Amino acid sequence: MNAGTAILLAAIPEGRVFGLDQQALISIGIQLFNAAVLAAVLAYVLYKPVRKFLRNRTERVSAQLGRAEGEMAKADELKGQYEQKLDDVEQERAGILEAAHRAAAEKSRQMLADAQGDAADTRDRALVDIQAERERAQEEIRRQIIEVASIMAEKYVTQAMDAATQDKLFAEAMAELEGAAWQE
Repeated sequence: MNAGTAILLAAIPEGRVFGLDQQALISIGIQLFNAAVLAAVLAYVLYKPVRKFLRNRTERVSAQLGRAEGEMAKADELKGQYEQKLDDVEQERAGILEAAHRAAAEKSRQMLADAQGDAADTRDRALVDIQAERERAQEEIRRQIIEVASIMAEKYVTQAMDAATQDKLFAEAMAELEGAAWQE
């Protein structure tokens, strides 16, 4: 390689690095012509396929964007439906809670009314039982008073009176007891 470089350097006249002589200009002209021909051939050969490729790619991207927008719209619609269902569920939950509260309040009122009715019935029965017990007690006291009065009268009469007077007094006492009204 050093030998090739040395030969090229020997071909360049002394004192010049780059020479613009006729040979260099022809060489530059040929390279420019080759580049133009290559560009024209490539443009003619590749322009339509590249353009078609880019157009297809643009269409695919547009189609994908369209599908994405459609799916976004569908997702937004589903989101709206979901939110509507959530709102409906929330309203239904609130309605159920309200109905449960009303039912519980009504049941509470009903239970309170039943309890008050039962209490009133119990109180009435207790009053009736108390009245009956009072009457039984008064009747028992009357009987005991009669017994005690009879025993006392018998003892008094046996000590102080004869049999005829005793019979007369006994008949009068019995008549008075039968005619007397007992206080309640």
